[in-house]
Amino acid sequence: MSMLTPPGMGGKKYRITGDRYPRMRRPRHRRRIALTLLAAACVLGLAGWGTLQLIDVFGGKSNSARAAQGKKHCQDSAKAATAQAAPAAGKPPAPATLTVNVYNATPRSGLAKRTADELKKRGFKIGKVGNAPAAYDKKIKGAGILLGPKAATDGPLKVLATQLAGAEQKTDDRKSTDLDLIIGDGFKDLAPQQTAAKSLGLLAHPSPAPAADTRC
Repeated sequence: MSMLTPPGMGGKKYRITGDRYPRMRRPRHRRRIALTLLAAACVLGLAGWGTLQLIDVFGGKSNSARAAQGKKHCQDSAKAATAQAAPAAGKPPAPATLTVNVYNATPRSGLAKRTADELKKRGFKIGKVGNAPAAYDKKIKGAGILLGPKAATDGPLKVLATQLAGAEQKTDDRKSTDLDLIIGDGFKDLAPQQTAAKSLGLLAHPSPAPAADTRC
């Protein structure tokens, strides 16, 4: 019996031939899975990095555009505020240069004459005095109406308005420079002389407006 024959094998001989032996190999499918996962991780990383770059580029431009737009809006607002705060150019006309017609649109008699006399004391020239034209007679509910040409809006009518608080100012197509003071049902009296003089002074020398806030 050969030494290579295991016990109980009946004396048969078995020989080992060849020079190759079985080797333990890692299954190939596991390697493929690992490579696939690694490749996927790289792709996701590159995609995320690219997304961040796009956000930075376009977000930066958008923020710059918004900042420029906000600055321009701030500058425009500051210019508008400055324009509104600037006082009107030119001095108002003196009462002595204005001719006022005084009309009574109420049922109370004597109002036009008394009002005209008071205006004359305050330096105004007096034109016609009498009852109001039909278009206004008994139709004015307030203190009165100050009527003049369109050119009188920014000067003469404002001067006359200092004498009658609450009067409505209107213009028409008249050719003359005369002004009309039409007394309405709500009329009680002209503004106190001191109050009217103070209002005239403010027209001639308006208080400076506070500087516009240009900070943005």
